[in-house]
Amino acid sequence: MASATLKWSMFVMFLAAVTFEYGDCFHHISVLSACSPSGYLHGKTGHCNTEHDSDCCKAGELYPQYRCSPPITGDTQATMTINSFAKGGDGGGPSECDNSYHSDDEMVVALSSGWYNHGSRCLKSIRINANGKSVLAKVVDECDSVNGCDKDHDFQPPCPNNIVDASPAVWNALGIHGSEVGDYDITWSDE
Repeated sequence: MASATLKWSMFVMFLAAVTFEYGDCFHHISVLSACSPSGYLHGKTGHCNTEHDSDCCKAGELYPQYRCSPPITGDTQATMTINSFAKGGDGGGPSECDNSYHSDDEMVVALSSGWYNHGSRCLKSIRINANGKSVLAKVVDECDSVNGCDKDHDFQPPCPNNIVDASPAVWNALGIHGSEVGDYDITWSDE
């Protein structure tokens, strides 16, 4: 009888350990998957500035919309894209945070809607890590993950939910040039 009790106790401890270890994993999976598309935007075409190989909306295509972004950690993984925040650049209108345009020589970024968080990061610096380097850049705009395919968004689709859209100055400071410019895996954190 003692042997059966011992086996049962060991089974319960094993089950508890597995539940604890994998339960934590399932928690992270559910948190990551909690940021799924909140809807889809029907594309329409218009005049789209293709500077920096910008994607342009196509009539009738469906584009996912996100009201959230992946959770922020000490080193949040993201995709860095390139954007001109200058007047006439591929960023469209003036920056959301200060209603101004910014030179391509300024260290500025736009964040996907969930990370932009209704402007809570406006005019604050974030640290971007890539290519073995680290730089500070100021958040001046939202990379809108919900709206797009209209004049205000330069007829570009909504941003994915994991974008740090950076000025050419940020790319240069990180030493990323030529064919590497476009979509680049980075990490970032609040400064």
